[in-house]
Amino acid sequence: MSSAAGNSDSSGATLDQARESRGLDWLRAWALYSPEAVAFEDADGARAYTYGSLYYLSCRLASKLERDYGVARGDRVTILSKNELEYVALFFAIQRLGAIMVPINFRLAAREIDHILRDSDSKLLVVQKQFADTIAHVANAPKHVWRLDQNDEGDSVSDFIAKSLAEFANEKVATLSQTHEWTFDFRGVMDAACMILYTSGTTGAPKGALITNKMLHWNSLNTGLRLNLCQSDVAISFLPFFHTSGWNVLVTPFVHRGGKTILVKKFDAQRILELSAKEKVTIMFGVPTILEMMSRTEAFKTSDLSTVRYVIVGGEPMSIELIRTWQKKGVPVRQGFGLTEVGPSVFSLNEEDALRKIGSIGSPNFYVEARIVADGAVGKARGAEPSEVPPGDIGELILRGPVCTPGYWRNPEATAKAIQDGWFHTGDLVRRDADGYWYVAGRKKDMYISGGENVYPVEVETYLSTHPAIREVAVIGTPDEKWGEVGKVFISLKAGFTLSEKDVLNHCREGLAKYKVPKHVLFLADLPKGDSGKILKRALI
Repeated sequence: MSSAAGNSDSSGATLDQARESRGLDWLRAWALYSPEAVAFEDADGARAYTYGSLYYLSCRLASKLERDYGVARGDRVTILSKNELEYVALFFAIQRLGAIMVPINFRLAAREIDHILRDSDSKLLVVQKQFADTIAHVANAPKHVWRLDQNDEGDSVSDFIAKSLAEFANEKVATLSQTHEWTFDFRGVMDAACMILYTSGTTGAPKGALITNKMLHWNSLNTGLRLNLCQSDVAISFLPFFHTSGWNVLVTPFVHRGGKTILVKKFDAQRILELSAKEKVTIMFGVPTILEMMSRTEAFKTSDLSTVRYVIVGGEPMSIELIRTWQKKGVPVRQGFGLTEVGPSVFSLNEEDALRKIGSIGSPNFYVEARIVADGAVGKARGAEPSEVPPGDIGELILRGPVCTPGYWRNPEATAKAIQDGWFHTGDLVRRDADGYWYVAGRKKDMYISGGENVYPVEVETYLSTHPAIREVAVIGTPDEKWGEVGKVFISLKAGFTLSEKDVLNHCREGLAKYKVPKHVLFLADLPKGDSGKILKRALI
């Protein structure tokens, strides 16, 4: 019997949304197609989730989250943990509920974590034991807190999963396609958010970028098409789950394709290479700093990487010397580009062009519209298209398509500033050469990248300005052999006050994540300023 599109199923979704949801339930599909294929493996222990068991866990966890903690569609669940198999199961359970996962950067100070907890207004916080002391110092922890790792009470996420896997072992895998009492319908819909990823912004306060199911779906298609992903692909994931790269460069596209992901909690260059050889990894990913570290290890000389089709590079351009080093090893390099709010699979450079077009990010991927416009340009009339700058000229990169965020969580001002006439204004300055290849020319914002982490000077400046002795402060990024870039802070003191470099760094360590703490401190009587009174950072470089 046919039903009107507006009618609802038992979860409250319209029938059209219910049909849409089934297309997003990748785990259910792979539990039918290849239930015994390994989806995720823990490199630090003898644990793994098959597609069958992960589907089962996502249903069981979704039911528990709803029953015991009242988590419903649209509710936020924050997670403070390193990369664990339990983290993966939680995400797919949260997505199944139609709720929203909010990963927290475990490197943040208590003050910074408190802001995210307050801003996200979460229903539940899941926390790993090693971060429990940090949570004890925040004022805005939600009412419900669930321990991730095993405890004496036996009521942790890990304990629940262990019990569920024991039950799953008694289920007949061949019957996963049937409806069971544990089956939990997928409630996420295309346009609804499934993640909020907090990214520091130029206002000094972290903003929550909304990541929708639609973004995951189309980003996966983009990634699969450009990288030729298939079910036999294997990758190692060591990037933290509080980054979009931790989830959406390879992990979610691999789930969509039925591939295998090996989780590593901490990056170790030697070990990653040894694991890549042992597990016959087919695709690798990293920023140039990480790939440079790998190339200096003994394992780089001895490990067999013949199964690796290519290594994907993002974050910043890779030097020609490093590209050649990896190519001599037999591993082609593919430069890419993306951002938290769009993609992140936005641009890709084919490996055969890595040397010929050194520094290029390639061309836009499928289902992404990209333009280069004069700084601040928007359509002159409602619905008008912004005009592009001539080839070779530098302008701001703007993007449009189904992989673009709908905005920032409860921040209409930031949303309106970023999305104008349907185009997302990235703040990145780019150019396009005569052959149609794109290049990043610089950052409109003053952000710099330290060890693969984005650092926004205004956030550090805002925090330093709270020190009673500091009158003026400016932070810039400066080259560093180990981390790529590090912070250099220039300080002018108030009359009658004294500070040492050690005092400044200690103050930073008290309220900032370690990677945001500047490495260099310089004291000036006055900071250089322009006619308007604004500090001239270019005079400090």
